[in-house]
Amino acid sequence: MKPTRTGKKSLISNLSSNKLITSLSKTAAPSDVNLARKPSMYISTDVGDDQDEAWMQTKVLLKPPDQLTLSEQELKEEHTRMLTANNPRAPSNPIRFSFKDSAYKPVTQVDNVAVLFHMDTNLLHKDSDEGKRQLEKEGTTEGATETGETRTADSNGPKIQNQFNYSERAAQTLNHPPRDRETMTDPPPRLNFNGSVSQWEIHDAYVEDIKRQKLSKEKSKTTKFHVKDEPKKRGLSTMDEIESDELQKVSGGLSILERMVNQNTYDDISQDFKYWEDAGDEFRSGQGSLLPLWKLSYEKARKYSVTSLKWNSKYKDFLAVGYGSHSFMNDKGGLLCFYTLKNPSFPEFIFQSESGIASLDNDTNDYNLIAVGYYSGNVAVYDLAQSKEDNPVYFSTALTGKHSDPVWQVAWQKPDPDGFLNFYSISSDGVIKTWTLMKNELQHAEVIQLRVEGQKLVGPSGVESELLGCGTCFDFCKKLDYIFLVGTEEGRVHKCSKTYINQYLDTAHAHNMTIYSLKINPIHPSVFLTCSADWAVKVWNHAELEVGPLFTFDLNSPVADATWAPYASTVFAACTIDGFVYVYDLNINKYAPLCKQQILQGKKSKLTRLVFNPYFPVLIVADDRGTLYSFKLSPNLRKVEIEKNRSEESEMVKMEKLIAFILEPLLVKQRQSSAPAIPVQT
Repeated sequence: MKPTRTGKKSLISNLSSNKLITSLSKTAAPSDVNLARKPSMYISTDVGDDQDEAWMQTKVLLKPPDQLTLSEQELKEEHTRMLTANNPRAPSNPIRFSFKDSAYKPVTQVDNVAVLFHMDTNLLHKDSDEGKRQLEKEGTTEGATETGETRTADSNGPKIQNQFNYSERAAQTLNHPPRDRETMTDPPPRLNFNGSVSQWEIHDAYVEDIKRQKLSKEKSKTTKFHVKDEPKKRGLSTMDEIESDELQKVSGGLSILERMVNQNTYDDISQDFKYWEDAGDEFRSGQGSLLPLWKLSYEKARKYSVTSLKWNSKYKDFLAVGYGSHSFMNDKGGLLCFYTLKNPSFPEFIFQSESGIASLDNDTNDYNLIAVGYYSGNVAVYDLAQSKEDNPVYFSTALTGKHSDPVWQVAWQKPDPDGFLNFYSISSDGVIKTWTLMKNELQHAEVIQLRVEGQKLVGPSGVESELLGCGTCFDFCKKLDYIFLVGTEEGRVHKCSKTYINQYLDTAHAHNMTIYSLKINPIHPSVFLTCSADWAVKVWNHAELEVGPLFTFDLNSPVADATWAPYASTVFAACTIDGFVYVYDLNINKYAPLCKQQILQGKKSKLTRLVFNPYFPVLIVADDRGTLYSFKLSPNLRKVEIEKNRSEESEMVKMEKLIAFILEPLLVKQRQSSAPAIPVQT
């Protein structure tokens, strides 16, 4: 065995390597022991000139000046980092406005998906199974280049379809060839006819045609009332029925389009209705104003007088209007129209009647039923769900029962114990009747016969008889529905009950002339107001009728109508025939109105009726020429409505305090007047 030579150079390399390992073990961190993994941390130093012995070069560890010096326990500590799929740009607590609840609510679900690129494609990979089957079907070889080019098995083979400009296979349908079909039919029958016409025959034909035209005009003017049977179809053909059905389908869309056009036409009024508030009310305490809004009119109703107004119990902007005449010698018929604030240019429904309409009322339960009282003494019930014809669904006649004088007011009541709908009516004949809607007819019953107590009618033979009263208006208490109050032409107010037919609970001589309107307070059941032709509006407490009125207001003109505001127990409005509207708030001013505004100029027309909207701050006033005027109440006239803490109980307490303040001195005065005189001894 040949001994190996060990030179000085090999010894130096061994020593240097041992020194390197020793120095690294003393200075390097535990994580830096593996030198091969982090070569960038070391700087090499040349020891020799031979490049083959580069591993012998000395390496020095360099540390940055700001490096932290950690202990061995800190170096061994593990730091856990959790990676989630949540989008860092997505908000964690978004809040959105809920129109259903009218409040801002947090959104529970947040979309954390961020789509950077999306593309639908029909390309197939050439190495997939479906791609290989397609290549085999198209006759291409397996040798395809990486760029996607393919070579066919035969140089004359079919070309491959362009993958970026082609049609789907499902869209490539087969067009069948056209075919001609023929059939044999019989020719239409033919008939030859002739005749001679003389001048007399032509004259007779014209005379008969004129008679037919006159009869058709008379039939169109008259209205037939069908009570038991449904309205019969007037011989419409199949094509006419189809056309009418199509028109009914289109009518809904046309009505919406008409409302949109009207909204653009009356845009300034619509903006005032929604957002206008009179800024001047801040500088005039105890005073308000009325802003004119829409003017509702119908061309054919100009010759009639507005006799009654009633808002629908379900739809907030739907108003029923009755047209008639206060002249008994000139009863030209009447109209029943329905307006909506969404379309002030034309009525939604129109019904014609032979006699003028004196009163109407809308059922609170079945909002499509309208009870109507006529000047002829008849009553009727209209159903808006069956509004194809002018005929009411129920109509009273002389055979089935009617009033002998005009029906001045009708009022729906709660269904009877058997579940049948019913309403009451009052007439100048002094009889109050109840009408029940049976299956096929109206059944009536007399509730009370009005009589003038303390007065007798002496006949020619000296026989005395009771003097009958003439009823003009009545109202039922909502909280005590068995109690109702009656106003008469003699100026008296009778307190009646449904359980007592021939006796009054109480009577008061309220006015010196006819009472035009009587309304019970919708919040306080004991308070009511009356207005009369003697220029006065009076507020009463029917629990103390013998004391007299609580308030009396002289308006210097006959008062056509007065009504309570639905939002406050102390606010009411009245209108006079000379064209003025008054708004009072007894809690603010007990002696003067908050608003006095003239609606009509001159003496050509007169105000007849007014009504508050139960939902919006709108007041409707009507005249005797068929025109309706709508007004918006300024903030001072509806302060109670704007208050946050307003409730029905607070309004009750407010009225109770007002009654106690006024009633106590009246009771003291009554006791002093009724006390017997003490004799004085001399």
